[in-house]
Amino acid sequence: MCRHLAYLGDEERLGTLLVQPEHSLYRQSWAPRRQRHGTVNADGFGVGWYADGDPVPARYRRTGPVWGDQSFADLARVVGTRALLAAVRDATVAGADGEAAAAPFAAGPWLFSHNGAVTGWPGALAPLVSGLPPAELLSLEARCDSAFVWALVLHRLHAGDTEGQALADTVVEVAEAAPGSRLNLLLTDGRTITATAWGDTLWYLIEPGRRVLVASEPHDDDPLWREVPDRTLLTANRTDVLLTPLKDMSDDKASAQHKEPRT
Repeated sequence: MCRHLAYLGDEERLGTLLVQPEHSLYRQSWAPRRQRHGTVNADGFGVGWYADGDPVPARYRRTGPVWGDQSFADLARVVGTRALLAAVRDATVAGADGEAAAAPFAAGPWLFSHNGAVTGWPGALAPLVSGLPPAELLSLEARCDSAFVWALVLHRLHAGDTEGQALADTVVEVAEAAPGSRLNLLLTDGRTITATAWGDTLWYLIEPGRRVLVASEPHDDDPLWREVPDRTLLTANRTDVLLTPLKDMSDDKASAQHKEPRT
């Protein structure tokens, strides 16, 4: 399993978001409070962030535990951003991919992370391989389940799907091919955050007009944190959070949507 977090809002230092909170993502690498599968997230980490005026995010990823990386400590202390996605990794199975398997994955304006595991990997997803062009398969950053799920999402984004539809259709497709998979996906383009809760915890906090955070678990005890129901698609910007049951994605979406009130 893994833990991940996305942020949109007023400019903050990376350390303010990822290190300083009492139960920060940094601390969740060895002491998560709500992780249901696995106990330590020390198999890699990464952060992607956006600079004003540049739609393509920068990334810093490493294999090994975040607490042992002095370069990350320096970055977190001085780099500021209005949008980021970060993750700490607990590898489902051993592999040689190292840094390449650490989220966030990236393409164009997007950053992506997968908190969970695909059951029966890789055999269970073999039928889905035919849906990807050979060039996209050969371009996979890593050979882990998360990288393949990202390839499925990215293929849909490049085909013109919205972020929400790309995540929702991918989750349903993978869950049908590999029942029992845990598929909490997190995606941002620096302006919006899209996520799925499917098999593990997902929380959000919004202060309309100031900030929105979406994370595997709260990084502090702020009473504004709310848990996302399982099998739900979340879409958010700095003003609103929208929750849509994934089981209703193919039904009347207008009747399925629930919009969080502004405060």
